[in-house]
Amino acid sequence: MNRKKIILIIIPIALIAIAALQLSKNKKIAEERVYHYDREAPIKVYTDTLRLQEIGEDFTYTGNFAPRRTSRISAEVQGKINEIFVDAGSEVKKGQALIRLDHSLLDYQLESINVKIEGLEADVKRFKVLAAADAIQEVQLEKAELGLKSAKVQRETLREQIRKSTVRAPFDGVITAKLSEEGAFAAPGMPLLRIMDVSTLKFTIYVPQQELLKFSPGENYPLRADVFPDRLLQGRAIMVGSGANKASAFPVQFEMRNLPGNPIKSGMFGKLILQKHSGEKGLLVPASAIQGTSANPMLYVVDQGKAVLRKIKTGKRFGNRVVVTRGVQEGDIIIVKGFINLFEGANVQIK
Repeated sequence: MNRKKIILIIIPIALIAIAALQLSKNKKIAEERVYHYDREAPIKVYTDTLRLQEIGEDFTYTGNFAPRRTSRISAEVQGKINEIFVDAGSEVKKGQALIRLDHSLLDYQLESINVKIEGLEADVKRFKVLAAADAIQEVQLEKAELGLKSAKVQRETLREQIRKSTVRAPFDGVITAKLSEEGAFAAPGMPLLRIMDVSTLKFTIYVPQQELLKFSPGENYPLRADVFPDRLLQGRAIMVGSGANKASAFPVQFEMRNLPGNPIKSGMFGKLILQKHSGEKGLLVPASAIQGTSANPMLYVVDQGKAVLRKIKTGKRFGNRVVVTRGVQEGDIIIVKGFINLFEGANVQIK
């Protein structure tokens, strides 16, 4: 075998060896990059300790909050707007000046009528003296007195118009909209501002006719605002079922005081939860915590730091909770969240 043939044989063998080495190296790198699940590492879970609770059904109704009072503010007299003292978002008190209209012409008319009244008062005094001396007829005195009364009525009318040229807040509240500007002309009935009172709120829910009897006017019911789920509020029923809507549900309306600082705003959502208790007690668990099937339900129980599956028997369901009648007992710690990668016998870490 000559040298050329030997080289032709060695080269393919060398290429195969190099390829094999590269494949082996790539396999090792790939294996190093693959995530190897550590079955001994503790899995973080959320738990709950079972305790006997009164068995009952919760009825939850969603509704929204609205202000007890809202109004569009307008002027009672016409005139040019000289000043607007508030803006959208301003908190105001009842009787506070909001807008001042130009009343310069009314001031001139008032000054004129005051001069007229002075003259008429002088006439009445003079005619009384003359009438007492039979120098004039009584009718002249009567006309002067009537003229004086009429002038005084005109004066009070002008004073009232001047007073009404300052638009004031009808009640405590918050200005929610500014509908005009300084220099604009205001006419009676034309909206200039919008005001809302949220210190007291109305909460409205809609219920089907078969549940309408659960509510009675004048009774107090527990409410919660979605923005403050931990704060229990009390609402007094002020209207029950005035008429059904298109979905054949009836409105039930409650009145309640806002929290200090009025943090609950108009349009926010809330819930009313009615609890109907049977007088019995049992072990209630979240329905989401039950594993397996409806025919073979199970619960994960924490036992000596490990997750242990226990077969259970379930009873009635109340909302998102289920009564467990067998398989666990009071004091057992069950896993309610964190089921990803969880398995029988896994080490667990309670959050």
